[in-house]
Amino acid sequence: MTKLPTYWKIQLTGWMATSLYWGVSAYFGSTFMWTIGIADFVLDVCIGILLTHLYRNFALKKGWNKLSLKQLIPKMVLSVLVLSLLYMFLIVGKLYLVRLFVLKGTSISFMAFLKSTQLQVFITGTRLMSIWVLAYHLYHYSRLEIETVKENARLSVIVKEAQLNNLSAQLNPHFFFNSLNSIKFLVLENPHSARRAIDLLSDLLRNSLSNNMGQLVTLNDEINLVRDYLELEKIRFEERLQVKIEADTALSEHLVLPLSIQTLVENAIKHGIEKRKKGGFVTVRIEQVSNFIKINVQNSGTLSKEIKEFSGIGLSNLRERLLLQYKGKASFEIREMQDETVLTTILLPSG
Repeated sequence: MTKLPTYWKIQLTGWMATSLYWGVSAYFGSTFMWTIGIADFVLDVCIGILLTHLYRNFALKKGWNKLSLKQLIPKMVLSVLVLSLLYMFLIVGKLYLVRLFVLKGTSISFMAFLKSTQLQVFITGTRLMSIWVLAYHLYHYSRLEIETVKENARLSVIVKEAQLNNLSAQLNPHFFFNSLNSIKFLVLENPHSARRAIDLLSDLLRNSLSNNMGQLVTLNDEINLVRDYLELEKIRFEERLQVKIEADTALSEHLVLPLSIQTLVENAIKHGIEKRKKGGFVTVRIEQVSNFIKINVQNSGTLSKEIKEFSGIGLSNLRERLLLQYKGKASFEIREMQDETVLTTILLPSG
């Protein structure tokens, strides 16, 4: 048997308890007829569930559960008033019709009956609908807060992992020794370039140790880091590496995830340029496209199975960080082009 959802359990329990309370009060308070009492009980439950369930569907359709408290309160107040009016007309109509059929007639007209009972029923409806609407939104608000805390905790863990992975990548013996070997040959041939290479390597290692990945950085800072990294790799690859960076200056202060573009460029060098005898190129292009910031990193090479499946630590962490930071509004794609190049694209919301 299909298990009854918690929502329906709460609905049935709540409205049945409320109707039962009224029935017991009527039983001990005045002349009581079981036929009227049972009919009132069943119809009260149905009316309560009908109105609140319709409100729930309407609120979900309009996305009210995602609104801030300041935006939600006016909508809740108006909804309670509308629900109370509907409740008043339905309950008064129910009371009149039940007594009409059970008692086989009545000496009072419906309008007179409505005037005599409307205020009391409206106040009761306002109280009930206020409690239900408030409880409903408090439940969703608490769930949203819990999900936010979970996501922040998850992001914090991923950030720490990414920071450690980035440090590991920068201190990777392969990268480190290649850089030192390049510097060693430059010491005799070109001391000025050797000093520059040492400065670049020092800056990269310092950035790995001190960078706070829990905070966003400007595109300008991220691009400067990428320039330093590519300049150091240019010393190692010499003519085997051609570099081009195009960035819209109007976007220089836009905030992005730290080491996001750097990760893509490192990936391009490691899986593209290093594996080609003739080397190749790395092009970084950043521009505004509609309501998004488009970041393209294109490089010579082909897609490996590891890259296609995002199984590498750097790329998988970057994709996860983008998902959590931008709540699914950012996109990340890697594809192989026909001219033996690989194009990596990140789209970030600009708003």
